[in-house]
Amino acid sequence: MSTQTSRLSPEKVWLGITPTLWWNDDFINIDIGIPFEQCISEMALAGYVGCSVGHKYPTDRKTLKAALDLRGLRVSEPWVSTYFTIAAMRKQTIQKVRQQLAFLQEMEGGSEDPRKADLVVAEFGHAVNPLPVALFPNCPNLTDGQWDQLLDGLHDIGRIAKEEGRRLCYHPHLGTGVMAAEAIDRLMENTETSLVHLLLDTGHLAAAGVDPLAVTKRYASRIKHIHLKDIRADVVARIHADGLSFESAIEAGIFTVPGDGSITTFPQILTELAEVGFAGWLVIEAEQAPAKANPLQYAKMARAYLRETLGW
Repeated sequence: MSTQTSRLSPEKVWLGITPTLWWNDDFINIDIGIPFEQCISEMALAGYVGCSVGHKYPTDRKTLKAALDLRGLRVSEPWVSTYFTIAAMRKQTIQKVRQQLAFLQEMEGGSEDPRKADLVVAEFGHAVNPLPVALFPNCPNLTDGQWDQLLDGLHDIGRIAKEEGRRLCYHPHLGTGVMAAEAIDRLMENTETSLVHLLLDTGHLAAAGVDPLAVTKRYASRIKHIHLKDIRADVVARIHADGLSFESAIEAGIFTVPGDGSITTFPQILTELAEVGFAGWLVIEAEQAPAKANPLQYAKMARAYLRETLGW
């Protein structure tokens, strides 16, 4: 075990997991009927202390908070799909950001616990990942004008989040205008470091042909939130060869938990983050079909991999 990697400690790095192992929140037909209570109980059983929010979670804040508190879980992040690059959606996007910030305030209620949730966003204007179309050939290339709209909008919601004591973390995502290495560089080079942070999603980067270790080295100081997941390279090849949609790619098993796929650089990635003193949420994610990949089994596999890699 690397002494550098071991500097990521549980005092500063908190392990979460997303409910996408138990069901899919983008494609609700990828579901075998696992209820909310079973999902969060298995998260806790597998050794996690945080989770993102899924569509089966109770909408009543008190009910949700009580259920998570009972299992020693906190919300690691809510998600906002931004739509700055299409017409008449700026106001609605900002309204959704404010709603999610209010949700976090209700959930954390002035707690002094340092494990605060981050606000995670990705631009879904012109995105093709929700559509039943070939993923890679149809990914959007944003125009200069659309880039201006996106950057201006991100700075606005970044300020709103900062005023609320939250970090806005941008998630490069398959099927969107910020997927390729050049787009990630453009985003990072044209946003204020205090307002727009980077979410490192190793799976989305690798599947897009972007080296997650290279991104980590280049932007380590701006990475404030992590989605750690692996890919199956043979499935990525099939997506290109057969023109699969994002939904079909998930059903075919494009993603899995770290240590179970084709990415070999997780220890180096975590070392790079340790070098810059990363503090925040490290969230396991594997958008898998639960009928093919038992959620609890894979959650425990990921926790075992982290225990071996981090030493805790």
